[in-house]
Amino acid sequence: MTATPPPADPAAPAATLFLVRHGETVWHEENRYTGISDIALTARGLDQAEALGAWAGGAGLDAIVTSPLSRARRTAEPAARATGLVPAVEPGLAEADFGIAEGRTMAELRAAHPEAAAAFTADPAAHPFPGSEDPLAAAARGAAALRRVAAAHGGRRVLVVAHNTLFRLVLCQLLGIPAQHYRRVFPALRNCATTELRLSATTASLLTLNVPTWHP
Repeated sequence: MTATPPPADPAAPAATLFLVRHGETVWHEENRYTGISDIALTARGLDQAEALGAWAGGAGLDAIVTSPLSRARRTAEPAARATGLVPAVEPGLAEADFGIAEGRTMAELRAAHPEAAAAFTADPAAHPFPGSEDPLAAAARGAAALRRVAAAHGGRRVLVVAHNTLFRLVLCQLLGIPAQHYRRVFPALRNCATTELRLSATTASLLTLNVPTWHP
């Protein structure tokens, strides 16, 4: 039997989370949907990770948390070296599964599945591609993961390396934005840019969005 976790302390201080999308991968370079597939970083993605590490060395971080997928863990390695912190892996931060869209471009999807592509474009939360994880479920698990991170690091500064769609869905949930608008309100989180979120058991405040840590 799994023990029920204790309730979050509403009086606990907020944590400052720096949400970072991992570095560029081959599929992202080609604008392909990359969900649960474990795709390696490109040379550019590795450079982005190094720049993130340089930023982390001066950011006063207290902890590093990553998605279990290798592209996120590899992105966090320079930050770990720069800070001496050992990254913790949070399974709830894995990217959403994109089903039939996995590894394909939108142009390919429109050609092969025009009705599904049109429905997704109109409302991606209500009409994810067939075989995809329910976006609302992804938002809930991601938000719960960030709440766990915040509860464990109240009053401290944490680098959280994960994924574009998951973070956008989670931001909508935490900030009270309807999930159907996640692609419009947050068109993209740039690779290795920081988004600063102040998060407690009861509140969420977005302080910055897409602040670059590297320059091409």
